[in-house]
Amino acid sequence: MASVLKEVPLFAEFSANELADLASFVRPRRYPRGSIIFHQGDPGTTLYLIETGEVKLTVTAESGKEVTLALLGPGAFFGELSLLDGGPRSANAVARVDSKLGVLDREHLLRVLVEHPTANASLLSVVTRRLRRTTAQVHDALFLDIAARLAKVLLQFTETKSQSPDGLLSSPKLTQEELAELVGGTRESINKCLGIFTRQGLVRCHRGMVTVLKPEELRKHISS
Repeated sequence: MASVLKEVPLFAEFSANELADLASFVRPRRYPRGSIIFHQGDPGTTLYLIETGEVKLTVTAESGKEVTLALLGPGAFFGELSLLDGGPRSANAVARVDSKLGVLDREHLLRVLVEHPTANASLLSVVTRRLRRTTAQVHDALFLDIAARLAKVLLQFTETKSQSPDGLLSSPKLTQEELAELVGGTRESINKCLGIFTRQGLVRCHRGMVTVLKPEELRKHISS
């Protein structure tokens, strides 16, 4: 687990001995594909670290509609907001594939933040990035149509050649339902847009994967 912690931005400045000490507090847990890690509104008492697998963070409206906030991969952590403010979970967390996570209890995390000021700065940086991403999603939902939002999501995955510092996946294999959740649309609207993009020669769809062929041309759908 120490090797996993080393890849987490929150603990980037820790020495090998400090990582080993912290690893002793982390409990391993496995989650099969599709299993719920926690629900929106649950009390939050633990921080989760992704060792292997992928986790999807979503929010659910009163109508039952679900929107995906982030797709996280190895090296990412989540669940920190409830630990910091003591409030309930602000999102749902679901294992997209079989995943192995590390669980760190609140008391141990708070001890780390007190003893290591650099961890506070790293945590603030990651939370800020996530807030900016959420703000951008709200902006897109208000001012961009479905085609523009889908084009933007596809370009984001294409242009990120590796994981971002907070573990956002660069090119996951997404279903049309998941793409719909990411852009706030329906499966039918995503299917229609992908069909248009394919006929225009902008993307290629094969076995659940979408390959962007002409990124600059696809970008025009965002500004049009």
